[in-house]
Amino acid sequence: MNFPTVNLKATGDNIIKLRKEQGITVRQIQEYFGFEQPQAVYKWQRGESLPSVDNLFALSRLLDTTIDKILVGNDQDFLNSKHWLKHSLVCLLRNQYQTLQLQEEVEKQER
Repeated sequence: MNFPTVNLKATGDNIIKLRKEQGITVRQIQEYFGFEQPQAVYKWQRGESLPSVDNLFALSRLLDTTIDKILVGNDQDFLNSKHWLKHSLVCLLRNQYQTLQLQEEVEKQER
């Protein structure tokens, strides 16, 4: 069995498809995220990069779908499994925890 990975190109194509189904423009996504330029969105769509976990979560809400419906992998059964959802939530929580730790550190240094 191969280690499951996300197919960047297929995921980018999927972002385009989901965006168009919702009638949302790249500019609207750019504004939703507060990006000064749309390059990040275009990179996602071309499969050059993936949104961060936080941005992926927000994108799923904007596109009225779930994270697993956005991502396309080499093992779609894994991506559709509860294990993937748990893994994604753990990553999201870890990221949030690290962000809070950094904020506390900055606040201590500012005092």
